[in-house]
Parts: sequence; C-alpha cells; structure tokens
Amino acid sequence: MASSKSQTTKLPIILTFVSFLLILSSSTTPVCSKPLVSTDGSGSRLPANQTFRPRHELHKLKRIRSYLRKINKPAVKTIQSPDGDIIDCVQSHLQPAFDHPQLKGQKPLEPPERPKGHDSVESIVETLQSWTDAGESCPEGTIPIRRTTEKDVLRANTIRRFGRKIRRGVRRDTMSSDHEHAVALNGDQYYGAKASINVWAPGVTDQYEFSLSQLWVISGSFGNDLNTIEAGWQVSPELYGDNYPRFFTYWTTDAYQATGCYNLLCSGFVQINNKIAIGAAISPRSSYNGRQFDIGIMIWKDPKHGHWWLEFGSGLLVGYWPSFLFSHLQSHASMIQFGGEIVNSRSMGYHTSTQMGSGHFADEGFGKASYFRNLHVVDWDNSLIPLSNLHLLADHPNCYDIRAGKNNAWGNYFYYGGPGRNPSRLRTSGRKLIGAATHFDRMDEIAHDLSIYQEPHR
Repeated sequence: MASSKSQTTKLPIILTFVSFLLILSSSTTPVCSKPLVSTDGSGSRLPANQTFRPRHELHKLKRIRSYLRKINKPAVKTIQSPDGDIIDCVQSHLQPAFDHPQLKGQKPLEPPERPKGHDSVESIVETLQSWTDAGESCPEGTIPIRRTTEKDVLRANTIRRFGRKIRRGVRRDTMSSDHEHAVALNGDQYYGAKASINVWAPGVTDQYEFSLSQLWVISGSFGNDLNTIEAGWQVSPELYGDNYPRFFTYWTTDAYQATGCYNLLCSGFVQINNKIAIGAAISPRSSYNGRQFDIGIMIWKDPKHGHWWLEFGSGLLVGYWPSFLFSHLQSHASMIQFGGEIVNSRSMGYHTSTQMGSGHFADEGFGKASYFRNLHVVDWDNSLIPLSNLHLLADHPNCYDIRAGKNNAWGNYFYYGGPGRNPSRLRTSGRKLIGAATHFDRMDEIAHDLSIYQEPHR
C-alpha cells in the first residue's frame, strides 16, 4: 500500500491540482457552442507577422538547419515508414540524451527490477508501430529515432516552441487557457503508475491543436516548480504534420516553461530499446463499433538508482528519465493522473470540434467511447497495486466527459472523451456532470470523501 505518512497531505495536493486546472481551464467558457469575438472581427487566426523579410527568413532557416544537425544523429541504417516517417537507427551512446553534460561519455543503464506484481504478458492483441509493418528493425546496439525535418520545425514557427507544450500566460479572462481535460486522479506518495490505454485517431481541426491520452506522474506545488513525467498517445498536426496517433513521452521540471520536451527532441530521456520509436505512429487503431486496440504504459521509479523507467506494450522496456533531471520527482510523485487533454485554440471564434479519445462521450461505452483500464500505482515497496478512490474531473463536460467503473476483468477503469463543440449537448437535462462551474463543490466532495480536513503532515 502507499505510505500512510502522506495521508494527511492528500487534500492540499488534490486541491492545489484542481485549482491549477481551474486557473488553466475554468475561466474559458464552458458552453462549447458559444462564439467568441476574434481580434480581427472575422474569427480567423491572423499570423503574427504577415511581412516576408528575406534576410530574416534566411537567418531563420540557418538556425533551423543548425538545430537539425544537432538533433538528428548519424544513422547506421535508415528505414522509410509507410506513413511517411524516416526512422534512423542511431548507436545508443550517440542518442540526444548523451548531449547532456551529466550524461556525456556514459552508456545506457541495464534494465532494473520490475515492480512486484507486474505481469508483462497481455492477453489482447498487441499494438505495434507502422514503421515495423514491412518487417524492418534496427540492429542491436542502436535505437530507432524518428527523423526531425525542416518542415517539422517550420510548423512550430520557432525553435523554442518546437517539441514543447507551450502554455499561454494565465489570465482570468475568456482567453486565459486553451488546454482542456477529462481525467481521473488521486494524490498520495507514489512511485509509479500503469494502465492500458485504448488507441484511436481523433479528429484535430486546427494545426495548432492536439488531442492526447496519457498518464501523468506529478510532483511539485503546481506553480513554476511543477515536475511531470508523461507518456501515452497523441494526435498533433503541428508536431508531426499528420493526424496519426503516435506514441509519445514528455517531461518538465518547471511547469512547461523552459525545461523538458516531447520524445527525444532534447537531452533527457535515455532510450535502450531498438524496437520502439518514440514519436512514431501506432498501428492498428480502434474503430467505432469495430475491433478495439490498446497500449500498455507503465512508469516507475527504480528503487536502486532512483531513475524513472518506461515500459510500453507487453513488457518492452523503452528507457528512463535520469533522476537528476528533476527536483521534486527525485524522491517520489505526489499525484497520479490518467486521461485525455486537448488544445482549444478557438481559431474560428468559437469552441473547437477537436475530438478527445474516440470523439464520443463516455456513456456510449465499449467499442464507441475510449477507455483506460487496469489502473495501478507503484507504492513505496516497489509493489504494483490497484488504484482506488479515483477522483474524476471534466472541466468542459458539454464537450468532453468521463465515467468510471470497476469489474473483475478490467479492475478500475473509465470511459472518457467527446466531440468538442456540441450544441446538442446543451439541451441535455438531468445529467450529473463534473465541470468547471462545479470545481469548488468538487473540492469539497473530495475533501469529505478522504476525511482529511486537517493541517498537512510535517
């Protein structure tokens, strides 16, 4: 079981997190069909600079090409994926992680002990990646890396923005946040988490939006010192140039400001596996009223060295985040979160139609709504245990919602997601929803459920 010493700190952790989401999300209009006025009166997104400046553009291209020479490492083999990706097989010790001053000259570590109670054999069909469809693979001693192209960086407009979750400045007005969630969470002292995540290809209606489904390992005050480790699948036209669901990772130590990145786009995550390309498309995918596919994700802290390891699918050990990257996560996580996130840019002047999960609401159930199943956490003894007492949060439930359950086959699970802008949902009555308008009521419910209205343990 998770350490009892942290029981008395649960409320501040959860309340702080919900408040963090409240600031980011609830000040936006929860009625998803209500139009908003654009800055130019037309509802369209205006480029920051419409003037073409040859000298400036040339300098920009030089900087991008210099960045690409740094991030794209020499390959011993190159694989052309059917979906258009180029996969480079790079010698393990030359991967981007080892550009970090604290990793220079080192080699990847040997695999750690898995958490007790972990079974790496799944009974369902394993979801793989498109680049391996033709039987291609990278040689032993190398890792597959999706090649970053000039077009990839140009879509992000700046090198600083490329490969990062850029959050807008937090303001208390109708444009203060564009990130929306439907998640299940709990707070305590945790040393890892595991779940199986249903894979879909949700529609993303704007190049600068994304839709993802992931698990978060979180610690910090939800201010500028927020530490997170994240993994799952995402559809991001800006990052990848298409609408395929892709296996991804992310990390930050300062609330997405200057540290961390997606995948292997900066020095940080150390990959050891030659079969999985982080950032590559997942295949096959689920279909409405058709076959369902999911991926297993587990993140846990190695009790011997303290690094955070990542497992994908049926026991494929992908690699690790070195503990020195983090501040709060050097010891443990204070919250685990599972679920979906989208970006709502309002590029047309009203709420986006970008989908979350399958694009259908939770109450449609199996084969129609997206799910997370077999939710587990890792406790202080490196034991994998079922996660109970889930707290559900859907900050725009007219657009995306969530519903949890439990059974013998799936353990703790939930359905989640939705279509985005949805005028017909506004006519629904008598339905209990968890939304931005009820955040403070929900915090009261969580506090009473946990019976922890007391000072934090010191």
